[in-house]
Amino acid sequence: MGAGHDHGHAHGAPAGGTASAAYRGRLRVALAITLGVMVVEIVGGVLADSLALVADAAHMATDALGLGMALVAIHVANRPPSERRTFGLARAEILAALANCLLLLGVGGYVLYEAIDRFVTPAETAGGLTVVFGAIGLVANMVSLSLLMRGQKESLNVRGAFLEVAADALGSVAVILSALVILATGWTAADPIASLVIALMIVPRTWKLLRETLDVLLEAAPKGVDMGKVRAHILATDGVEDVHDLHAWTITSGMPVLSAHVVVSSEVLNAIGHEKMLHELQNCLGAHFDVEHCTFQLEPGGHAAHEARLCH
Repeated sequence: MGAGHDHGHAHGAPAGGTASAAYRGRLRVALAITLGVMVVEIVGGVLADSLALVADAAHMATDALGLGMALVAIHVANRPPSERRTFGLARAEILAALANCLLLLGVGGYVLYEAIDRFVTPAETAGGLTVVFGAIGLVANMVSLSLLMRGQKESLNVRGAFLEVAADALGSVAVILSALVILATGWTAADPIASLVIALMIVPRTWKLLRETLDVLLEAAPKGVDMGKVRAHILATDGVEDVHDLHAWTITSGMPVLSAHVVVSSEVLNAIGHEKMLHELQNCLGAHFDVEHCTFQLEPGGHAAHEARLCH
């Protein structure tokens, strides 16, 4: 490879696979809990004629689907790279997070519709049974949240699953409160109101996750990486005269990538060699930013103009 086209790499894929892979077992437990509670709440909703319980059970069903997709995505994403897919299928986890967002928004719309219908056509709700089944759901959701708490900070895929369970937990609280109001006052409108609260609680966190997911798919700079500061750190390296074609993006959670063309003075390259210069650039990025997979093209002064002429 010529002197102007040396590449340096530091591979940042998490050991043992993507960031989500370490939480595969916990996701399985959360899925089992979610399926069990879903069945319990469907039975309770029918027995108590509680829309809030049925709404929470419907939300549980989408959660189970979301958790299942997260697990499938982890399996797919950790398949080895190929000649055609050089990063493997790591993006599958981001697609699963996107699908989770769409599911959450869909169930929110469904619950909203059903709640409004309950205001038009009121129903008698058995408050005592609703409290019992709502409490069962809350306890189960808290267990699942504790299993996914750490993983949601490291993976958008796990965060999607975590947010679904969190919305369920909030929904269980709303179910219990509405049932207590019905028991204390007989005001049955508390049930559809709780359903509205469940629907409205889903939207803000889902919207935030959706934006982060779209940022990855649209190859925005990794969250927390200031490209201006990255450029400044590269330019501060001894011998660096300029940097262009600087790009940073995220393949999947925990796998940020950066590439840059770095113009280096011939005197410095001749004095320390290409390998030492590449090590210095990689150490600069690794020490100050959470970007470990870097590719640098070292160029002598004036090479950028040469590239521009070739392009035209």
